[in-house]
Amino acid sequence: MFDNLTERFSSTFRKLSGKSTLTENNISEALREVRRTLLEADVALPVVKEFIERVTLRAVGQEVSKSLSPGQAFIKIVQAELEQLMGSSNEELDLKAVPPAIVLMAGLQGAGKTTSVAKLALWLKNHSKKSVMVVSADVYRPAAIKQLETLARDVEVDFFPSAVEQLPQQIVRDAVAEAKRKFVDVLIVDTAGRLAIDDKMMDEIRQLHQILNPVETLFVVDAMTGQDAANTAKAFNDALPLTGVILTKADGDARGGAALSVRHVTGKPIKFIGMGEKTDALEAFYPDRIASRILGMGDMLSLIEDAEKKVDKQQAEKLARKIKRGKGFDLEDFKGQLQQMQNMGGIGSIVDKLPGMGALPPGAAAMVDDSQFKRMEVIINSMTMRERVNPDILNGSRKRRITQGSGTQIQDLNRLLKQHKQMQKVMKKMKGGGMANLMRGMGGLQGRGGFPGAGGNFPRFK
Repeated sequence: MFDNLTERFSSTFRKLSGKSTLTENNISEALREVRRTLLEADVALPVVKEFIERVTLRAVGQEVSKSLSPGQAFIKIVQAELEQLMGSSNEELDLKAVPPAIVLMAGLQGAGKTTSVAKLALWLKNHSKKSVMVVSADVYRPAAIKQLETLARDVEVDFFPSAVEQLPQQIVRDAVAEAKRKFVDVLIVDTAGRLAIDDKMMDEIRQLHQILNPVETLFVVDAMTGQDAANTAKAFNDALPLTGVILTKADGDARGGAALSVRHVTGKPIKFIGMGEKTDALEAFYPDRIASRILGMGDMLSLIEDAEKKVDKQQAEKLARKIKRGKGFDLEDFKGQLQQMQNMGGIGSIVDKLPGMGALPPGAAAMVDDSQFKRMEVIINSMTMRERVNPDILNGSRKRRITQGSGTQIQDLNRLLKQHKQMQKVMKKMKGGGMANLMRGMGGLQGRGGFPGAGGNFPRFK
């Protein structure tokens, strides 16, 4: 996420090393580079101008603490201003209302609005322990109603049926009545999107807003549209009293223009950020954590929260007990860890949140390839249980049988075995230290190119 920003910022900060103070002369070049970086990231020009002015005001003439290098001092200023730009803290949904609390979703077609309805429903169900009902008022696209019905079934929330023959206004009235009858905590209303802003769409959604009087009106916007996302959000904000923004497809956005522009342009906070296609790939938006990720300093809080939510604790405890008894870490355990990492969003998501990403060579983060995990699992699955438990018995004939069964090459298997050996060393660091030591071990591997599919000596299957 925002890889281009991370690489360019890191390069800029390194140029300030060796200076004793931050002066107008030695930061002018750095500021020019920051300005160029933000413009190339498709950040809106007024946002860039104000950001540079604020950083300049704070940085020029500042004495550098003995515990900080000028580069670090400059990073500290830039991080504080990035947080200020995106909102000083996470702003939660305000659901204080007589049930059902109504959340109205607005946005253009293709922004991921219907998927975001399901993601938000699941998030409210799991994090806020709310009962949720969803309804589609998009009568112009029959597939949208069916899609929401399928997603509602997947995330196990109530779905209120609607049909293209109905009026959107009647659909929402009926949905509210049903939600009240069922004592549902939250009703999320999906509205029709268009390929562009038009008067008819705006009139309809204004009418729905008037009927529903929602506690939250969220604008769903595709992060990959850059500053256009901020401009579209402003147009909706002028027509509707928006309360917040959901930024979708941020996992595929290497630039970051939308994330850095939306708050400034609309005056409304980003409340959630979509980090993938799965229904659980929605995160509360924390400006301080995102700023830290952009500057290559990682986001350990989010990583640990992911581990708490998505790691199979029973399996983890079983493995910890096994290692503590000196039983070692075999290939069956390794396969389990690959599956656990995929549950946490894949190695790309984990790497993105680890500190020190800014120190990696340019383009290294982009080399992470989650598709390697499946292939690694196929190789392990082609082994007998005896071979998985004791990989040292793998001789030439056994290796040929495994690679033929998995459709891979001998060198692929050898790289997997080498990766397993390095993971064994990480697991030894877990002894008595739990997740914290595991994260530190992973951070150590990072510096040596030690993640699967991240280049170096690790799998690069054809």
